[in-house]
Amino acid sequence: MPCAHQAIANLIYRYAECVDNADFAGIRDLFAGAAFTGSGGTLHGGDAIARMFEKTVIVHEDGTLRTKHVTSNVAIEVDETAGTATSKAYYTVLQAAPGLPLQPIACGTYHDTFEVHEGHWRFTERRITMDLAGDVTHHLTHPEYLPAHVRPTS
Repeated sequence: MPCAHQAIANLIYRYAECVDNADFAGIRDLFAGAAFTGSGGTLHGGDAIARMFEKTVIVHEDGTLRTKHVTSNVAIEVDETAGTATSKAYYTVLQAAPGLPLQPIACGTYHDTFEVHEGHWRFTERRITMDLAGDVTHHLTHPEYLPAHVRPTS
């Protein structure tokens, strides 16, 4: 097993890859034993979390979301004895789609917890806060999926 910090970082980065590629099965597997809290409340288990993504994001003709989730400022704290860890990281979502030039569309913070399960690190919880939002009309199926404090006013 890779060192704890690297294994946990790999999970954080794998999430970005799964979302960008509309890999809903991968999202399901990542969060199989986890809770996921975003603007729509808290979901439990990989199936519910994957269904939420399938419902809320737009998959483009190339089979992706036409996004890149850039994860930065990753801080990981590990308790090897307990087999648990926490992390905090910033995210910036970039998107380019037909009719939408490359631009940031969202940024915020991931607050994660992890545990060792059957010899491997896994997510136990992800809480997402969104601090800033841009044009998500090519990303989300409905703007009400944005947290109220970042929704555009018309």
